[in-house]
Amino acid sequence: MTNTNLVPSNISQALIIPGLRYRNAPAAIEWLCKAFAFEKHLVVPGPDNTIAHAQLTFGNSMVMLGTGQVHAHDEYGRLMKHPDEIGGGNTQGSYVIVADADAHYARAKAAGAAIVLDIKDQEYGGRGYTCRDLEGHVWSFGTYNPWHG
Repeated sequence: MTNTNLVPSNISQALIIPGLRYRNAPAAIEWLCKAFAFEKHLVVPGPDNTIAHAQLTFGNSMVMLGTGQVHAHDEYGRLMKHPDEIGGGNTQGSYVIVADADAHYARAKAAGAAIVLDIKDQEYGGRGYTCRDLEGHVWSFGTYNPWHG
């Protein structure tokens, strides 16, 4: 049985919330807010300048993150690898819909995001770009909304 009381009343469909691990999660939180316009929703500090859990929002969307070490002491952390541990590769990325891809691109680039796919009009519609954050996670931002075609 599904408990619909756990879902906020303004959310009418299922949600996917990406989860990320950063070696320096406090710095990542500040950078993600500066570069990508995320907002702090909840930040739970851990011991020794770590983050036990954080939730950052972007409009109606959210990402969760925390400090993750190579030899993490929690079960979930042991499942994760940092991009630099796998040759800079990523096994998944996040796509974020933005109202103005050019303005977002300029903001991310000014904050030091490593642009890996430059901004351009996409043949399937919309305009967007792909970059790496300060620890190498891949993010794509664009105006294409797959719900609206």
